[in-house]
Amino acid sequence: MPTRDLTRVTLHLARAPGHPEGSARYGYDIIAPLDASGRLDAALWRENRAACTVRRFRPDEDDRFGVLVHKPGGVGGATWTLDYDRRTTDDDEPGFRLDRHRFVKDDYVSFADGGEEHAYRIVDVHPFRR
Repeated sequence: MPTRDLTRVTLHLARAPGHPEGSARYGYDIIAPLDASGRLDAALWRENRAACTVRRFRPDEDDRFGVLVHKPGGVGGATWTLDYDRRTTDDDEPGFRLDRHRFVKDDYVSFADGGEEHAYRIVDVHPFRR
């Protein structure tokens, strides 16, 4: 399976109620198909979809493992979602306008977890190596 140009992106919880300085204990590690400008690349995702994985970590629960999914519909004609169980959509965590964001260090992205949106700071971006 090819993995050309995939990138490992680490996100930590940004400032939020209960976490005025943010928290490195809440976050995601995502293997993402980024283009040269740091944006999600749907064509590269299609070539490498099985390798585009996510690990969600929280101090009060076991790590959750899933995949990054590009779905039709939504703003701009597509939605990027974190999917932990392909048999259901109840556990999906959609990203907020991820098609427009650049995944570069110190920028922010948001995910809807359980219906609540949370912002995360991008703390590390580097080439993915198996």
